[in-house]
Amino acid sequence: MQMSCFTVIVPAAGVGKRMGAGKPKQYLALAGKTLLEHTLENLISHPRIERIVLALHPQDPYFDELPVADAPWITRVQGGKERADSVLAGLQALSDQDWVLVHDAARPCLSHGDLDKLLLLSEGAVGGILATPVRDTMKRADAYRMVARTEDRSNLWHALTPQFFPAKALTDALQNALTQGVNITDEASAMEWANHPVHLVEGCSSNIKVTRPEDLALAEFYLKQKFREAS
Repeated sequence: MQMSCFTVIVPAAGVGKRMGAGKPKQYLALAGKTLLEHTLENLISHPRIERIVLALHPQDPYFDELPVADAPWITRVQGGKERADSVLAGLQALSDQDWVLVHDAARPCLSHGDLDKLLLLSEGAVGGILATPVRDTMKRADAYRMVARTEDRSNLWHALTPQFFPAKALTDALQNALTQGVNITDEASAMEWANHPVHLVEGCSSNIKVTRPEDLALAEFYLKQKFREAS
C-alpha cells in the first residue's frame, strides 16, 4: 500500500532578537550551512515529506542567496508579523492537503524516527505534537522574579515541533483565534482554544530550538553526531 505524503509549513519570517546577531538566526552558519538549510534539507529527506511551504519576511534579503532557494519542492509565501500569521499564510497556499505539519525554522536536529511516530496520528482523527516531559524542578516566579512556589512537574511537557493537525481544522482555529485576539504561541494552542484534542508524542530532547548563541554549539554537536551515524 502506498504511504501518504505530507506538506510542512516552516514559518521563517522572524528576526531572532534573542540571538543578538546581525541577521535573523535562521541564516547563521552551522556546520557548513545556514541553520535554515539544515532544517529544510532534513525535512525533505524524509520519504513522506514531499513539499515545504516557507513563510519569509517580505523584505528578506538572504534566502535568494542560498543554493536551496530554487528547489522545486519549496513554495514561498509572505510571512506575517506573528507566527500564527505566517502559518495561516502557509495554510492558505495549500489546496489538496488533509493534514499538515508545522515545523520551526530553527530546529535542525529533528529525528526522522520521531517524525515517523508523529505521522502515525494521520491514521486516526486526533492531531498532536512532539513533546518531551519536563525533567527539571519547575519554579513559578512572582512579578519581582522571586520564587512564588514550586510547580508539580508530573504532567508538564515541553512542546516541540513539528506539530501535526488536519489542515482545515487548524486553518479554522487560527483564523478564529486571530479574529478574537487570542494569544497564539503555537499551533497546538490554537487547537486547544478551539476545543480540539491534542495528542502528545514523546520525542528526543536533541530536537532543540536554536534561540540563544549557546544553542548553536549544541545544535552543531547533535548534527555532527547524526552525520557520523549516517556515514
